[in-house]
Amino acid sequence: MNLEFEYGQGTMAACLPDDTDIFIPGETVKDPPCIPEDQLEAAYLESLAHPIGMPRLSELAHKGSKVCIVVPDRVKGGEQPTSHRKLSIKYILRELYSVGVEKKDILFIISNGLHPRSKESDARAIFGEELFQEFWPSGQIISHDSEDPDHMVDLGVTRRGDPVFMNKYVYECDVPILIGHVQGNPYGGYSGGYKHSATGITNWRSIASHHVPSVMHRKDFTPVNGGSLMRTKFDEISMHMEEKMGHPFFCCDAVLDTYSRQIAIYSGYAKEMMPVSWKIADKRTYVHWAKKKYDVLVFGMPQKFHYGDGMGTNPIMMMQALSAQVLRFKRIMSDHCVIICASTCNGFFHDELWPYLRELYTVFQHDYMNTLPDMNRYGEYFATNEEYIRKYRFTNAFHPFHGFSMMSCGHIAEMNTSAIYIVGAQEPGYARGMGLKTRATFEEALEDAKKKYVGENPNILALPRTFKLASVHLCMEDPQKDCMDEYGHIPG
Repeated sequence: MNLEFEYGQGTMAACLPDDTDIFIPGETVKDPPCIPEDQLEAAYLESLAHPIGMPRLSELAHKGSKVCIVVPDRVKGGEQPTSHRKLSIKYILRELYSVGVEKKDILFIISNGLHPRSKESDARAIFGEELFQEFWPSGQIISHDSEDPDHMVDLGVTRRGDPVFMNKYVYECDVPILIGHVQGNPYGGYSGGYKHSATGITNWRSIASHHVPSVMHRKDFTPVNGGSLMRTKFDEISMHMEEKMGHPFFCCDAVLDTYSRQIAIYSGYAKEMMPVSWKIADKRTYVHWAKKKYDVLVFGMPQKFHYGDGMGTNPIMMMQALSAQVLRFKRIMSDHCVIICASTCNGFFHDELWPYLRELYTVFQHDYMNTLPDMNRYGEYFATNEEYIRKYRFTNAFHPFHGFSMMSCGHIAEMNTSAIYIVGAQEPGYARGMGLKTRATFEEALEDAKKKYVGENPNILALPRTFKLASVHLCMEDPQKDCMDEYGHIPG
């Protein structure tokens, strides 16, 4: 069969055996139905009127209350007029104003964590023109700065000993509100809830307690699930924030489908709300579909996706993207599975966005390094580099420690595959430098894999558009054949 896979700015053709299986999120298996647009307002008002585990906003706020509304950056969540961010903010503001909260006492914080601080154009896309014009000119939309010493507060450590730092504006406000998206995430199961606060409004020292090899290379991390040590740490860090604030976050999370449309909306206390929201999110995310384990996964990588332009060509970000697919699909991979992935792999690091990754790549090639985890000892050295920090704070670059979370994830692909082939690389040395094999075409890579790893009649799974659509976590059709329970969680 002939298929097209993402490749650079376009696609690359592949001729695969006719018995190849194909999976496309939202198409092969339909998502649960989304809320019709004409019913969204009623759904939001119902959710906000009956929050889970805590009083509604009209009982928490009053005239004079200082309110911080924490909003995710552009990495996920959609930007359509009916996006969760835009609509949830609209109805939250309506309720706050109804009890006398004044516009001047509201601050929006884009929770970018170690991601690039949002530009004006980003804020306009996130909030929409009306909200943007209402709050941007007065300086009431800001982007979290994890390196701002005047606006971060040290909250000590969790009972486990993990450091907790927090945005001071959020810490000091009367009503902290988290807007979140319940979408499948390779890092700990789902975004939204306590993951939002534990990664979005803290700093690298706190994030270094969980986005590191000692946590990410544990058996409870792969395949992705909601019972890993990482997920536990998210909860502990965010609950520690709540304990020190003296009150919980008010969360408004939406379960989203493949196209970032709302399937369900939940509000309230994250500790009680998250398990409820996950029940319906599991139906969309942990898809019990595969009748057999697959020996070969085939997909393509565009140049621009998820974290930004260059993710599909920058060798370290390529490794993270490959490993994210392993995390999502490990349940349906055979023990000797091979990945074949198209990438232009042209040496475009996008140095403005990731100013430190070229240096990290060079260190990995020339210092005494064997695997990516060997790089972890450089984490603090890079994370405290003043020039890289200045670029994070003032030129919209990723924070330097973000690269170490990417490398920790990147090693998971090597841990769980027999080989990874990159096809179509324009500068193949970058792929080889990460331990990947290179071939000119999908067909050549498949023939080589048959000879060396998977035999003449492998089970092949094609994954077109895997980086362009909100992904799922594929499971075996019979949950008993998964290593997790039927919802993708670790039993007990």
